[in-house]
Amino acid sequence: MDIAFGPVPSRRLGRSLGINNIPPKHCSYACVYCQVGPTPEEEISPRPSYRPEEILRQVRMRLEAVRAHGDAVDYLTFVPDGEPTLDSRLGESIDALRELGLPIAVISNASLLWYADVRSALRRADWVSVKVDSVVPGVWERINRPHGVLRLADILGGIQRFASEFAGRLVSETMLVAGLNDGDEDIAALGRFIATTRIGRAYLAIPHRPPAVAGVRGPDEAVVLRAFRTLADKGLEVELLTAYEGDVFAFGGDLRVEILAISAVHPLRTSAIQALLDKGGGSMALVDALLASGELRRLEHEGEVFYLRRLHREG
Repeated sequence: MDIAFGPVPSRRLGRSLGINNIPPKHCSYACVYCQVGPTPEEEISPRPSYRPEEILRQVRMRLEAVRAHGDAVDYLTFVPDGEPTLDSRLGESIDALRELGLPIAVISNASLLWYADVRSALRRADWVSVKVDSVVPGVWERINRPHGVLRLADILGGIQRFASEFAGRLVSETMLVAGLNDGDEDIAALGRFIATTRIGRAYLAIPHRPPAVAGVRGPDEAVVLRAFRTLADKGLEVELLTAYEGDVFAFGGDLRVEILAISAVHPLRTSAIQALLDKGGGSMALVDALLASGELRRLEHEGEVFYLRRLHREG
């Protein structure tokens, strides 16, 4: 398994070297907009995944490779194709990576923050993003499609408790989906909740990549701007994640490895694939071969073509 990938251009973290710390696709949610496809079976019990020393080894090797090609890294980011806190050794892995001297980020759906052990692990990071797509139970269920044991009140309480404990930078992210969570009352309730926490910045995003459920799309510009104003009027620091992040991916030496590792968690537009091929001296023949072998799949979304690594269930 390719644990480390990138760095990829992040609209929040600059040049982010990704860490895929759990096997595909272990998650507590089956979000309608998920960019890596459906969740075969939801789970909520953290368990050991990759050994922290193996994560450190692969991240160190990745850093050496990208630096050898003149690329920089701003953050080491746990951003797997599932929920990173389902790895019961996440805190140990964060500690192991400290020797590399880079700040560490975790992008979480926040669904397990009612577990004390999960909050303890996340407190070891420097920057944490928590998903808050809705604070209305019925809307939350429709957009995030959570594991049946989960309760929104517990999750929101976990976020508030973590916010009071965490010494690093805490942000929230809300994916706006047309017709689901973009109503005026939904956004007003979201703003009221975020205003009660120590969240430093609220990000509003829209789907940019092929969703798990066909037909899912972001609201139009007027609705997004209205949501921005609603949150800003509550005194929150708000930022839109509605622009394409670009195609400036790093190259570590092996095109096949690069394409498969990045596209496992970050579907690649045709322009991004071409940029990688140009950097590595390759051609679309490699992409065609990956498509033919079933390792890669081609999807279309709102007039754009994307390439995504095909996910396989364990066993």
